[in-house]
Amino acid sequence: MLKHLDLRRVSGAFTLMLTFGLLGLHERADAQSRGIFVPYSTVGFGLGTSNYYGDLAPYRTPLASTFKMIRWSMGGNYTRHFTPRLAARASFNYARIAGDDYIMNRSSKRETNIFYARNLSFRNDLKEFSIQGIFKLIPDNRSYDRRPQVGVYLFAGVALTAHNPKALDSLKGDWIKLQPLGTEGQGNEGYAKPYSLVQFAIPFGIGARYKINSRFDVSAELGFRKTFTDYLDDAHGAYADPALFADNPLALALSNRSGDVIAVRKGADRTETIRKFLQVNYNIDSNTPMETLATTGFASAGASRGNSPTQKDNYLFAMIHLNYIIPAQIKCPPLK
Repeated sequence: MLKHLDLRRVSGAFTLMLTFGLLGLHERADAQSRGIFVPYSTVGFGLGTSNYYGDLAPYRTPLASTFKMIRWSMGGNYTRHFTPRLAARASFNYARIAGDDYIMNRSSKRETNIFYARNLSFRNDLKEFSIQGIFKLIPDNRSYDRRPQVGVYLFAGVALTAHNPKALDSLKGDWIKLQPLGTEGQGNEGYAKPYSLVQFAIPFGIGARYKINSRFDVSAELGFRKTFTDYLDDAHGAYADPALFADNPLALALSNRSGDVIAVRKGADRTETIRKFLQVNYNIDSNTPMETLATTGFASAGASRGNSPTQKDNYLFAMIHLNYIIPAQIKCPPLK
């Protein structure tokens, strides 16, 4: 009898302890699963557009500067998501920007301004490496597969951009590197040093993400780049003394294109428009407008070649990315 009673007590106590133990383990596991975010990584590839803002695409005409000279961009990135709201990204982008005084000012409202007569043009291929921080306005859940269907985020960081502005040689049809030519006298006595072809920039912008499935997202971003150079377009200060280019006729031709009869990128004849420019701005009626323009002092040594030496050149990327979530390694608990 005593043995039977002891067995019942032991059995009841064991059952009670086991029940409370399982309940405690369940609550602890549930609390842990609710409170712990599992970091994850993504890789992405994007395609999109690029825009340039500067001396040949001024901010005073924002719509024209944004849409008249759109070019392409592409890039790849690696992103590490540390918390539900915070991530860091390393990215490389390759893009082309371009500007053209003729294209920007060929309308009847603008063809008599000084920028049409200036007639500069360029293109520049940018290679940008950046590190950015990301703040998610809509946070992730505790694991990547439970992330929200739609997310919105902000980003900002630092970038290093390699660039090399070029202009089209109307005679040979080649794109010529402008920095070695010193088109504003750079490198000569009394002039500035040659500008650097590697520049810092500050990227910042906004993005939106859509979940395709557990492994793939598609995202759209608009990212502005604030730079610290006014030479993405090779136009900054004043026209140099033509005597500096006595031994380099190509540098002379590309430093001052105001006397070109043809707009080099479009092949359009500028004769009649320059005649109108002389009538409106100088009250001169000439049968040889290109030759007469030079006699006015327009584009002479010391005259302004860039719009504003204090305003820097900037650029904008609009890109769509396809992002893939890298599978996380599953770690087994150590055996004891």
